[in-house]
Amino acid sequence: MDTTNAVLDALKQNGKPMKAGEIATASGLDKKDVEKAIKVLVKEEKLHSPIRCFYDIKK
Repeated sequence: MDTTNAVLDALKQNGKPMKAGEIATASGLDKKDVEKAIKVLVKEEKLHSPIRCFYDIKK
């Protein structure tokens, strides 16, 4: 599984907006890798930031 899918899975399982560090803990990935994946997912419009520093799946 690649990093972007792991980030999306962690967010789906939690069901609420999360910080990058929380996503890293939930997915077992390095925080730096999670931050890179978040940037890619936001650019692809799969994630959004409803609150500063929190990310959630775009519905």
